[in-house]
Amino acid sequence: MSVDTTDVVIDEKIKKEILMPSKYNVIMINDEVTPIEWVISVLKEIFKHSATSAEALTMAIHNEGSAVIGTYNYEVAEQKAHEAVSASRNHGFPLQLKIEEAK
Repeated sequence: MSVDTTDVVIDEKIKKEILMPSKYNVIMINDEVTPIEWVISVLKEIFKHSATSAEALTMAIHNEGSAVIGTYNYEVAEQKAHEAVSASRNHGFPLQLKIEEAK
């Protein structure tokens, strides 16, 4: 019985490029109807900001017209934005948020 030994030489190397998922910013837009207290509570309860950062973000939104309130994977950004808008609508506020890919 003979054993056939064949040497295998691989000239090509397989390169695997692993891409991390993109991050998305959740942006809150200022309006003249939604009370500041409500915005602060949304930032604290849904987006998990401290009282200090929630107040600072609220003032930035009020003064600048909008502000990034969090950066997440797309699904998380979408869920948090949906939760915030739904809760606001249930309380009669026209709060608006948008999601944009972070740069």
